[in-house]
Amino acid sequence: MEQIELKMLQALPIDVKILKTNQRIREWYEYWNGKVYISFSGGKDSTVLLHLVRNLYPNVEAVFIDTGLEFPEIRSFVKTIDNVTTVRPKMQFNKVLEKYGYPVVSKEQSHYITLVRNTKSEVLKNKHINGINRDGSKTQFTISKKWKYLITAPFKISDQCCQVMKKRPVKKYEKETGNTAIIGTMTEESVMRQKVYLKNGCNAFENTRPISAPISFWNEKDIWDYIKLYNLTYSTIYDMGYQRTGCMFCMYGVHLEKGKNRFQTMQSTHPKQYEYCMKNIEQGGLGLAKVLDYINVSYRDDLDDKKTAEGVNYQQYRIT
Repeated sequence: MEQIELKMLQALPIDVKILKTNQRIREWYEYWNGKVYISFSGGKDSTVLLHLVRNLYPNVEAVFIDTGLEFPEIRSFVKTIDNVTTVRPKMQFNKVLEKYGYPVVSKEQSHYITLVRNTKSEVLKNKHINGINRDGSKTQFTISKKWKYLITAPFKISDQCCQVMKKRPVKKYEKETGNTAIIGTMTEESVMRQKVYLKNGCNAFENTRPISAPISFWNEKDIWDYIKLYNLTYSTIYDMGYQRTGCMFCMYGVHLEKGKNRFQTMQSTHPKQYEYCMKNIEQGGLGLAKVLDYINVSYRDDLDDKKTAEGVNYQQYRIT
């Protein structure tokens, strides 16, 4: 798959995209003799995916990963959907942070930072810091210049959160059932997802863990157009100003959000969860305030630096 071909697919009208996506879903379903499932997060993308798949195959099971970090509105919405199996991780999020570290910037950058911080290999450091392989050739698998200062951050950084909270429980499900995944990811969401798509296309039949991503070439506008076209019910969380609805406490991509980011919005919509996010671990929270301060991302919504509307002093959580 070439970059130019992907751009051509992304430029197609929604009706043509639906036809092409349906073709990929059929190919996947028939290849695995119906032993497939829909990865259903309760978000808008997977809601569209669910509708697409069940329009063709009404009895396909959906699987919801209950990490304990989902917005309450997402959890409520998931309960309204039929034929959904719930799986759960063995480790709680605060324990993941304590053992591995915080998910910051992106999975890719967190992974490279973790490797550099935990290796004694100068070859590996040179690869991910300077972009030079052992043989002297260049590599793109490096820590961005903008984020190199995070190598010495005063807190742990890791990409293990998704691995522990999501991938492990769903892999257990797959092993027990023999079902293969249909997921609702799109290439526009990250460089990593674009790389995977350019390598495998929508249906990665030959992967160690086979996965179908039939809406990979869609974009966010397509998702909302489809919702409007079929008058789909979706989670009310999107009507509260959120741009994304993954784990409530995830910091991946927050630095890219325009207008109010997810934490600024959470301050007014979910104050209890917000307080839990920002308080230091020693104070019974997750300690996100110190991390967001360090990466220069605001988490307060046009309020006094020292207080929230409820009078909670957040200045005490900041790094001085």
